[in-house]
Amino acid sequence: MSTVVLDARDAHELAGFYRRLLGYEIRSEEPDWVLIGSPSGAEGVSLAFETERAYVPPVWPTRAPGDQQMMLHLDIEVDDLEGETARAVSEGARLADYQPQDDVRVLLDPSGHSFCLWTPAAP
Repeated sequence: MSTVVLDARDAHELAGFYRRLLGYEIRSEEPDWVLIGSPSGAEGVSLAFETERAYVPPVWPTRAPGDQQMMLHLDIEVDDLEGETARAVSEGARLADYQPQDDVRVLLDPSGHSFCLWTPAAP
């Protein structure tokens, strides 16, 4: 797999958020499409963002029939869970109301997609 694509009301805004969060670089951009990836020479899955004017943010966790269902979420491993959570929030994410685990933080990006910051469990 090379790329994960996320829809958004504004592809450029969401790409900017993940570019800052992950330290990624812009690989390609068009008026309604942006592709970002890890810095040159580094491995990793690229992210692409497509403007969808009728985009409806998912609800997490789903609470009622008919809620816009989450289709996927991104897991991002970090060394400092609290520090990286604070940094993600400062970049425009918001902490989800429901937090299911102590070693994971569920956040919502500026378009409402959920993503998780996590640390490996201590041995």
